[in-house]
Amino acid sequence: MRQRKKTKQVKAGSLAIGGGAPVSIQSMTNIPIERVDETIAQIMQLADQGAGLVRLALRNAESAGYLKKIIPAVSIPLCADVHFDYRIAVAAIRAGASKVRINPGNIGDAVGVREVVKAARDHGVPIRIGVNSGSVDRRKFPEVTPGSLVASAMEHVRILEDNDFTDIVVSIKSSDILQTIEANKLFSDERDYPVHIGLTEAGYGVTCMVQSSVAIGHLLMLGIGDTIRVSMTGDPAEEIIVARRILESVGERRCLVRIVSCPTCGRTDPSLDILDLAQRVDQEVTARFEKILAEKNTTLQVAVMGCEVNGPGEAKEADAGLAGIRDGRLLLFAKGEKVKVVDHRDAVTALIEEIGKVVNAF
Repeated sequence: MRQRKKTKQVKAGSLAIGGGAPVSIQSMTNIPIERVDETIAQIMQLADQGAGLVRLALRNAESAGYLKKIIPAVSIPLCADVHFDYRIAVAAIRAGASKVRINPGNIGDAVGVREVVKAARDHGVPIRIGVNSGSVDRRKFPEVTPGSLVASAMEHVRILEDNDFTDIVVSIKSSDILQTIEANKLFSDERDYPVHIGLTEAGYGVTCMVQSSVAIGHLLMLGIGDTIRVSMTGDPAEEIIVARRILESVGERRCLVRIVSCPTCGRTDPSLDILDLAQRVDQEVTARFEKILAEKNTTLQVAVMGCEVNGPGEAKEADAGLAGIRDGRLLLFAKGEKVKVVDHRDAVTALIEEIGKVVNAF
């Protein structure tokens, strides 16, 4: 993995973006802002899941008024997403938004851009420039390519730079994985502004998870990316879970509890539900030991395997685990050594007890 590019650091409220700060996770509410209580509840849920910043769409002049009610109720920085009307962006900044997302090319004339920049500078608020394959001006760039995406982004960057404003975050996304990767590589060579990475319109479920993991993971392993969003159709809380897993997988965030499990096959005793066991183990081990592991500054690997072939032999690096044998029984093992045979009804409890011994020994 290449060392992450050192970019300029900006602050969105309490959140540092770029400049060596940890890669942060973002998401966006999908509830109309005027439904204030529901919006607040969703923001709090996203924060609990691990979001570092949440973006809200401000669609009209009244939106900033709702923002004034929402900001005091939450502790996480909020980004106002504004298009076409610079006055909404200015009002959002004055209402307390920690960051604004605009396209300088469509936010208004030169006067409008200057007003947004002045408000942002006065309040210490960074501006995120967002460019995707759907927002490229086809009159100037007839074909969407990595080069035209970057050229479009640079037009917006220069508008802000011409107004002596450089607290900028840049996002260049496409629904095409290769375009997204190449465009971000090109931009990374152009400027040192912090980069928000993701794959736009990535779909839902497994498709979104796979495509986003490939695009975001690839860029992070190239050292590009300061903050990320997984754009998933549906519950935005699912975005946070996938984003966390991506960061853990590429080494940008430590995974305190790692569950190793096999896909199961014909060797697995039909009376054993390995999926259910793995899910229960994941939930209980994380709930019981994650805080302790963080305090001890260590990690834990737990295995749930379908048979004795995939047990201590293939999961010998696990701190503890279970391997199915026959007649509804499982082998409990730790550090590659057999401990005892347990009934499937007692397996999770027995595993938790063994993990407790392992964790206390750390």
